[in-house]
Amino acid sequence: MNTDLGNYRKSYEKQELLEENISDNPMELFQKWFYEVDKNFDVEEANAMTVSTIGLDGFPKSRVVLLKKYTYEGFIFYTNYNSEKGKAIIENPNVCLSFFWPSAERQIIIKGKAEKISENLSDGYFESRPRGSQIGALVSNQSDVIENRAELEDKLKQLVEQFEGQEIERPKHWGGFIIKPVEIEFWQGRPNRLHDRIRFKLQEDFNWEIDRLAP
Repeated sequence: MNTDLGNYRKSYEKQELLEENISDNPMELFQKWFYEVDKNFDVEEANAMTVSTIGLDGFPKSRVVLLKKYTYEGFIFYTNYNSEKGKAIIENPNVCLSFFWPSAERQIIIKGKAEKISENLSDGYFESRPRGSQIGALVSNQSDVIENRAELEDKLKQLVEQFEGQEIERPKHWGGFIIKPVEIEFWQGRPNRLHDRIRFKLQEDFNWEIDRLAP
């Protein structure tokens, strides 16, 4: 197989990112960009983000998850703590998040440290999930090898019957992580590949140093 993709090119010309138009806090710029993308561009899941970790085998691995909340403190998503992803984060909390919104010609890359959120916050979010998603958290031993699809379907049927008419408590192996950023880079596509790249780096005094990077 020899497939040449050299002619796949696009000129980025929609917007610009200039220092005079940004806040001193990257979370405020993140909020601005997220709202603009969510409301003005054809993005089905604006909260989809790539989480990259260093696995127990020493290899980096990336996967897409859904951002469920963000605050000045950081970015929160939920997962199975016993999954490959969960174990990797617990072993090495240095992770990277990235958002790519092609229709807006924008990308955000976030380096940060992960922590488990409090159990009561995980409980509250779990209670807000649709019942099918609650049961799904019990059905799947995420990342384990399984024999076939029928194994999942059979277990789902059993649990639906078992919990009929009952509340479903959050399993202790399922909950949230918050990624507290130490560096956030905002990328805005520009013509002639001279893209805008603005990087925020957290300093010891908890202020943010702002730099423009060469594209």
